[in-house]
Amino acid sequence: MNILRNILSAGMIATALSAFAWGQKGHDVTAAIAERHLTPATKAAVDSLLGNRSMVYYANWLDNASHTPEYAYSKTWHYKNIDAGDSYEDAPENKDGDVVSAITKQVAVLKNPKASYDEKNIALRMVVHLVGDAHQPMHVGHATDRGGNGWKVRYFTTPANLHGIWDSNLVESAHKWSFTEWVDQIDRLSASEANAVIAGDPDAWTKQTWTICTQVYNSTPQDTSVSYDYISDWTPVIEQQLVRGGHRLAHVLNSVFDADYRKK
Repeated sequence: MNILRNILSAGMIATALSAFAWGQKGHDVTAAIAERHLTPATKAAVDSLLGNRSMVYYANWLDNASHTPEYAYSKTWHYKNIDAGDSYEDAPENKDGDVVSAITKQVAVLKNPKASYDEKNIALRMVVHLVGDAHQPMHVGHATDRGGNGWKVRYFTTPANLHGIWDSNLVESAHKWSFTEWVDQIDRLSASEANAVIAGDPDAWTKQTWTICTQVYNSTPQDTSVSYDYISDWTPVIEQQLVRGGHRLAHVLNSVFDADYRKK
């Protein structure tokens, strides 16, 4: 009975966590790419705020923190729901906040000279995570199916949901790499490509993710059996989104902490 209880508990935990972001690997890759593109001034500021811990160390922190009473207010900050038939611009706003408003709010804390060290520490951890979230396609999914959590599919022969497979299954199946191997292999944009990627703002970036999300829904009807061909088709998009997220996270932080960078 104890074994069965443990299995059931693990399943419930996995279901609860699937409401949140890229899995650990995706967030680690995003943060590690960003670290490569911080200016020296930004890196010094980030190291100071994080107590000399890497951004990767905190990359997945908010997924766990949002389940605690202290940070329960941030549960809706991981996504922006847009139902089928709604445009990005016309989607109803969540009164509790969404991933775009949350990034904007936390960046404002980082820029505020009156904010305390502790306030900036938490804001930085959140920004590291939330910029990654804004690039996971199912984080701009339909409210009616909870961002794909209610969109039933099979991953090979295992019952699954669309959100869950995009969080972790597809990333882990695309390449059997550590997060550092991911970074080494995909973080290869030219200077002009990187400049094109960082153009815009979190709202524009999230709208771009929404366009991909719409394509994901259209290509994955309910009860789809996701297999090798699906993984192959979507691996380039996963790589693209992780690279975009990493470069854009670095851009956001460089714009906050490095006056010389802001002058470019």
